[in-house]
Amino acid sequence: MSRFDDLALGLVVRGHGRHYIIEDADGKRQVCHPRGKKSDCVVGDMVRWAPASSDEGVIERVEPRRNLLFRQDEWKTKSFAANLDQLLILVAVEPVFSESQLCRALIAAESAGIATTIALNKTDLPGIAAARARLEPYQAMGLSMMELAMTTDPVGSSAKLNPWLQGKRTLVLGPSGTGKSTMINMLIPDARAQVGDISVALNSGRHTTTTTAWYWVDADRQTALIDSPGFQEFGLQQITPAHLPLLMPDLRQHADHCRFYNCTHQHEPGCGVREAVDAGAISASRFRIYGEILRELGIKRW
Repeated sequence: MSRFDDLALGLVVRGHGRHYIIEDADGKRQVCHPRGKKSDCVVGDMVRWAPASSDEGVIERVEPRRNLLFRQDEWKTKSFAANLDQLLILVAVEPVFSESQLCRALIAAESAGIATTIALNKTDLPGIAAARARLEPYQAMGLSMMELAMTTDPVGSSAKLNPWLQGKRTLVLGPSGTGKSTMINMLIPDARAQVGDISVALNSGRHTTTTTAWYWVDADRQTALIDSPGFQEFGLQQITPAHLPLLMPDLRQHADHCRFYNCTHQHEPGCGVREAVDAGAISASRFRIYGEILRELGIKRW
């Protein structure tokens, strides 16, 4: 038995720098900081903590995680959240979404074992047909998908989202302009109040849109929506080149049809993946993105 086992258990609901907001089992929130210089906490972590003063606590231990969604480039690792039940990738008809970023987020989620749904928002706009066409390969792969029009049909959009979110801890990823803020305010009437409470606790309102934020959708605190700031890059340095195609369902389906067991699906003869691309079973854009990521991971172009 560890000396920390008798300490209070708390949920990390927000962090900035070395300061975190910890929520206890009764819903009371406390500012805490980790002991020592290293900070390993992320939103969604369960931690053991102890009071350090009248208004601050100290985090003594991070409990084991069941999963962690993160991105990693050559220089740093950026964690989104831990202990998730599901991921919602929110894209929109406008602005046109980056398929590369979509692919990368899906690969990271697959690697972490987190179920993912893609939501297409702003389906009331004229570009809906083109957006649907770009998402066809993902629907063909069997990915869960939904369509929303949160601005013009908030009632219908809420009716689709609420049952899917019920009782789950859901992280929402998506670029700026897709409607993440609209979703938060539509589903959580006191969202601004929750953010305000945290800002007061941290004594700063400057970082409310640049850090991951945990929101309770229901009064019973069973359904959570976790909003994450946008990003420009999504590195996948945590993935090995050999494992990459196994994290892409469409490529994985044909990877065992290759002549060579260590096929990179780039230049080798008898490649089942490239044959599937030629036959239209794998989209050319997905295969192109696979090659881009593979080169980032150190496999040179032939």
